[in-house]
Amino acid sequence: MLDSRWFKAAGAAVALTLASATAAHAAPAPDPAAESTAAVVTLRYDDSRAGGWEAAIAAGVASWNGHVGNVKLVEAVPGTRAEIQIVATSGWPQATLGPVRPGGQARVELGSQAVTQGHDKTRIAAHELGHSLGLPDTKPGPCSQLMSGSSAGTSCTNAVPNAAERARVESAYAGGLASRVPADGRILVDAP
Repeated sequence: MLDSRWFKAAGAAVALTLASATAAHAAPAPDPAAESTAAVVTLRYDDSRAGGWEAAIAAGVASWNGHVGNVKLVEAVPGTRAEIQIVATSGWPQATLGPVRPGGQARVELGSQAVTQGHDKTRIAAHELGHSLGLPDTKPGPCSQLMSGSSAGTSCTNAVPNAAERARVESAYAGGLASRVPADGRILVDAP
């Protein structure tokens, strides 16, 4: 006659064996940190020819990096290729309409003519970077829209993309698949 303790021990061993086998064949749980890292598109910018705009560029980049999660702007190491070339000019600000892709090319011109007329340097830098990320102008528009550019007037210093602008950039770079959608390539001049 078998003791009931034997049945309990055998049952526990079978349950442990089944649990181990199931765990060995189950798909590993996705790592959210790895997924979000893999989905981030990194774009490099070169501002070595944008003398006098360094602080405004840094603030504009920080604004975009702080408000969108799947694209990150980083300063290119000197001597390496950058997707976004930023230069200082004497004319009106202008930029290539993106969204620029890794390995692609966009140009941002930060024109001093807008500053001479009273427009905020940080807003200009953030606005022109917005073009590189795929956002067209929304003129005329209120100060709350970063992409309203000069039409918001010289008193506007907002350098933060609104919810709709952020969502559009997030959509353009969704899933890290930025290379599948071509950039527009037009040059947008932000003159009044």
